[in-house]
Amino acid sequence: MARRPESRAWDVSELPTGKNKATAVRAMFDAIAPRYDLVNRIMTFRLDVRWRRRAVRSLRLPVGSLVADLASGTGDLCKELARAGHVALSFDFSIGMLHGDTSGAPRTQADILTLPVADASLDGVTCGFALRNVVDLGAFFTELARVVRPGGRIALLDVGVPHNPVVRWGNSVYFGRIVPRIGALLSDGPAYSYLPRSVAYLPAGDEMARMLDDRGFVDVEHRQLSGGLTQLLVAERRA
Repeated sequence: MARRPESRAWDVSELPTGKNKATAVRAMFDAIAPRYDLVNRIMTFRLDVRWRRRAVRSLRLPVGSLVADLASGTGDLCKELARAGHVALSFDFSIGMLHGDTSGAPRTQADILTLPVADASLDGVTCGFALRNVVDLGAFFTELARVVRPGGRIALLDVGVPHNPVVRWGNSVYFGRIVPRIGALLSDGPAYSYLPRSVAYLPAGDEMARMLDDRGFVDVEHRQLSGGLTQLLVAERRA
């Protein structure tokens, strides 16, 4: 008798919440870590490299600044931070991702909602494509306000929803139908079906900007990149 495939926590019809979400996200990223970079490059046509460089440039911090990359994955943003002359720290709660980190930055397994760093100890923070994966986005923004020094800056990337209806339709078809097939071929099909659906976790850009403003950030900007395929939040910690 054929053995049924093992059920995975992220292979569900409804998006998980709370502790179930945290468990599912950690297990999923552990599973897809070995081919994560390859799939990213293919499914974004290497645009993800450009988006990360844009995020690091938007920090506008002096050379030598101490910057933590949160949900750092395999270290792509840490590499960009190092190229810009910054001192990067890598934090992720997926041990599989940290094992695949080739950036050379100091690595720490941690929940980014409760970072093991002192108050106002960081010059900056980056986070790439993970806002929708945190259990409580408001708590995450509060934690950013705690760890970033006055005058420090943050740059947060995630997938977006294009404003243009034609681009939005094409993006929906691509990420809803084609990306899962790429993921199934090269990595984990259910994971790459879950990831496009997880955009539903994200509030609108102006709502996230307001949340940052409420937590002590100023000059908050919400930018659409590549026609809205990706969004970038940039802000400065109030002095």
